[in-house]
Amino acid sequence: MYSPPAKPTDRQRMHRAFAQAAQKLNTTVAGPEVWGWRGRTLSCRAHHPDHGDCWLRLLSAPEDKAAGKIWDGNGQAAALFDGHVRKPPLYDTSTAVGDGHAYRAEVHQYVNEPAVSPSPVLHSDPEPAATWWDALRTDLDYLSGVPTDRVAVRQEWADRAVPRFLGIPAPHITDWTTAHGDLHTANLTSTTPYLLDWEGFGRAPAGYDAAMLLAYSLLVPAFAQRVRHAFPVLKTEPGRIAQIIVITELLQSASRGDHPELVPALRYLATDLA
Repeated sequence: MYSPPAKPTDRQRMHRAFAQAAQKLNTTVAGPEVWGWRGRTLSCRAHHPDHGDCWLRLLSAPEDKAAGKIWDGNGQAAALFDGHVRKPPLYDTSTAVGDGHAYRAEVHQYVNEPAVSPSPVLHSDPEPAATWWDALRTDLDYLSGVPTDRVAVRQEWADRAVPRFLGIPAPHITDWTTAHGDLHTANLTSTTPYLLDWEGFGRAPAGYDAAMLLAYSLLVPAFAQRVRHAFPVLKTEPGRIAQIIVITELLQSASRGDHPELVPALRYLATDLA
């Protein structure tokens, strides 16, 4: 869930590290704080003397786990995609260690338009313009063809998780592309659209991003139908497989307390796909 850490001591620790990162990166806080998933990140609008308005984001992890896909994702995405797709460029980064935790601070371009929704699960129809869909499809098409050795989904995980959560054998994934990895309406802005939060990008089943956007939109059938129209891959066999993978991921996440309101719709869609 998008919320502060449950423990007051963790909130204090994050606030302290955020203030230190702001000073180190020569930024001045200029907006309200925004917490990420279970308080793992803390962000806010800031001002930089050279870049002007920017977005300061702090990621925290236990010191012995400060590595890998999530830790390096935004930096690697900047190297591959800044200037090629609609995403806020990354200006600067810093790292620090303290209290048994590691911290990665990032200064991104500030985007002066809101996200489509405040949380990943869509609850009302934003009715974006046709140009919004065209731009999103163009960027995802470009992204899908960029080589990377990062992995967003593993066949080995699917082999274990699909039978557990759906009670069916895992599909064999044969079509792989590069995916944003966390495509939902809280990571898309309302006009351009900008694609936000690239920490999970990597190789995934073809159609994975479209399947993720669809799954998080199931409570708004009109928008979900437009996702299906915008991304014909969802009507193909690779798209069916991608949807099964995404449904399994979200059911696994729901088993840990995330977005339980989605579970009935996810299971209904899984029945149609099986």
